Amino acid sequence: MITVAIVEDDTDIRESLTLLINGTPGFSCIGTYRDCETALDGIVDDPPEVVLMDLGLPGMSGIEGTRLLKERLDELSLVVLTVHDESKLVFEALCAGACGYLLKDTPPAKLLEAIRETRDGGAPMSTQIARLVVGSFRTNPHEALTPRETEVLEQLCKGKSYKMIADTLFISEETVRRHIKHIYKKLQVGSKSEAVAKALKEKLVYAA
Repeated sequence: MITVAIVEDDTDIRESLTLLINGTPGFSCIGTYRDCETALDGIVDDPPEVVLMDLGLPGMSGIEGTRLLKERLDELSLVVLTVHDESKLVFEALCAGACGYLLKDTPPAKLLEAIRETRDGGAPMSTQIARLVVGSFRTNPHEALTPRETEVLEQLCKGKSYKMIADTLFISEETVRRHIKHIYKKLQVGSKSEAVAKALKEKLVYAA
């Protein structure tokens, strides 16, 4: 039995998904939530195997909810199910920890297949999303960092705080934050740990 939880603020969509999952042999919906705030407690207390997460939610966004759930339950598999196909949101969701990204026009049979694939360790994506992701990495894995951004990234890789980086490079902490924001965008990451991991993996800096 594949257990699923749904985080969706639209009542009709939430109920339709629940009926689809509970009406299919081998699937069970064990929790439905209209916002991330209530989902955080419910899912942590009774974790499903797969979470279907909307992005445009009241209060906390689905991306932030995904990030917090993954922090609390690292093994949890989350699939974004949304109407949004903007590249920025796709990469933010994946960096936050989502293992799949589906659009809400995904046919029911495909959605069930995607849930099963996720449970088995896959990373399902709607066709247009997969093309967007592959196309982005094919044409531009990441924008080139400026010399100053590279220096800031080197300091991050040394484990230095924003204040320590500012003191080392003789710049303000606000300037450091601005550079780091640009670094995250160019490397398509959402956190310091992801930036450092990517920098070391791709040998973008010489510091360890």
